[in-house]
Amino acid sequence: MTASLPAQTCPPSPEGELFDSYSTAVSEAVSATRPAVVHIEVSGNGTPGGTGSGFFISPDGYLLTNSHVVHGARELKVFLADGRKLSADLVGDDPDSDLAVLRVSGDDLSYLSLADSNALRLGQIAIAIGSPMGFQQTVTAGIVSGIGRSLRGASGRLIDNVIQTDAALNPGNSGGPLVNTRAEVIGVNTAIIRPAQGICFAIASNTVRWVAAWLIKEGRIRRSFIGVAGQNVPLLRKLVHHHRLAQDSGVLVTGFEPDSPASRAGLAAGDIILALDGIATPAVDSLHKLLTGDRIGERAIVTFLRGVELRRHAIIPLETPPRA
Repeated sequence: MTASLPAQTCPPSPEGELFDSYSTAVSEAVSATRPAVVHIEVSGNGTPGGTGSGFFISPDGYLLTNSHVVHGARELKVFLADGRKLSADLVGDDPDSDLAVLRVSGDDLSYLSLADSNALRLGQIAIAIGSPMGFQQTVTAGIVSGIGRSLRGASGRLIDNVIQTDAALNPGNSGGPLVNTRAEVIGVNTAIIRPAQGICFAIASNTVRWVAAWLIKEGRIRRSFIGVAGQNVPLLRKLVHHHRLAQDSGVLVTGFEPDSPASRAGLAAGDIILALDGIATPAVDSLHKLLTGDRIGERAIVTFLRGVELRRHAIIPLETPPRA
């Protein structure tokens, strides 16, 4: 008679327990998020058969996506995770932040909450979800690898407070949510950097909250402009010392829009803009950041160099016209 040895069961390794915990956290977040994620089909924006992703942010049918997905669209169709196909209206579109709000009419709509992106920490789990092929949603997961990034939008302006994660962004996932393990949205995935492979950039949820509120209220974001074409230039060191400037670069005025606030204020080609209302403008992007909606029609002081002379003129920014 041969004695049989009892089967030995190996206790799970700490690595296995950790992996199971990670898998469970991601899986539960995906299950909670999926019903609110939609597939968007676009016609009439110059790209036949254009598609993207989006997600609901309220029970009454408001949903978020990227501006570059829906800008100029003539017709929008939204495919829900439960199989419904609904027509959507474009509520508002902001190319400068690459965000847009759509609305559909429907019942029993799942929606997601926006987290506080200021509370993000490097290394925390980030999950990118999209619906590139209609109902076949895709998921990638990684960690938050960068916060406070800046990204050049399709309009040419910089988008601030961008999140970088190594959760790869699949084609067609533009406009989908980037969520944490509590299924809260920490950002809106964007794919406007074509060469970026194996990483994801997302517009931070606090920016999303602000932009979405204004798009729902007014259909657009109001910004101001002064009507100059400019380029970044270094300042001569002797001028920096002579005028005791706290910057070593400025914005060289290379042209004007017709009857612009800058031309009315007496600026000329060749002037170098240094500040607006005492806030330094060492680059074109820093000037853009100052031209917010609350400056529309309000008197400001522009500081600039003309040759070696430091000048200050009053200027009244106007509202930036809506983009076609």
